[in-house]
Amino acid sequence: MNLEVIKQVRKNVPLIHHLTNQVVMNFTANGLLSFGGAPVMAKAEEEAHNMASLADGVLLNIGTITRADIKAMILAGQAANQKGIPVVLDPVGVAATSFRTDAVNEILKEVKPTVIKGNAGELANLVDTPWETKGVESIGEGNIAEIAEKVSIKYQTTAVLTGKTDIIHTTKERITNETGHPLLAKVTGAGCLLGSILAACLTTDAPIEDQAYTAVHFYGLAASYAAANPSVQGNGTFIASFLDALSRDPGTLESVIT
Repeated sequence: MNLEVIKQVRKNVPLIHHLTNQVVMNFTANGLLSFGGAPVMAKAEEEAHNMASLADGVLLNIGTITRADIKAMILAGQAANQKGIPVVLDPVGVAATSFRTDAVNEILKEVKPTVIKGNAGELANLVDTPWETKGVESIGEGNIAEIAEKVSIKYQTTAVLTGKTDIIHTTKERITNETGHPLLAKVTGAGCLLGSILAACLTTDAPIEDQAYTAVHFYGLAASYAAANPSVQGNGTFIASFLDALSRDPGTLESVIT
């Protein structure tokens, strides 16, 4: 983990423009604030390009996507590409329906993502690899490293495949991460918030391998730290403890876990 990445985020407080799903907006905003970034939620087509032009990074999350959202995401993504700021694409539940699949394909034709983040089922869909899914959840099994590599190569981007073991595949190398906690799977929006944290880390001047790994590793550490809090009795108390943990110094998190 590159501590300079987190230091830079907290010093610069990057503005991340979120075009994300309605279920997770509040949780995502609070989580990014705790980590050190600044969230703005703006999905209207009329302002998507302008808002992205003002931001330091853009997150495109299709969790509750509508036809109007697709155009707004393309406009925001194109503005980010023109400005040279990072774009994180989170194809939530892309394999669930043809509408979602078509929406992501439409976005990818017009926008160059810096990172594509998703679970194995979502990323497998992007490279036409059979994988069992249930709604927005990935329940199949297979070679996750191969899936991440295929996504990275096909879209010439960094792929972040999340799960019990996280796989980060850049155009140069593959990195694995083992931090995390099972309670994350019980919280709606945990993966979506990771996309926001990733976008914030991508605004720093570290190599993308360090940016992506730091985001994923720190996120997992924060989850384990939060779950170890004696006050945590279940999902609800875990959420509060997790939001607090995202603001902690990395050394504090590591000292408890190790």
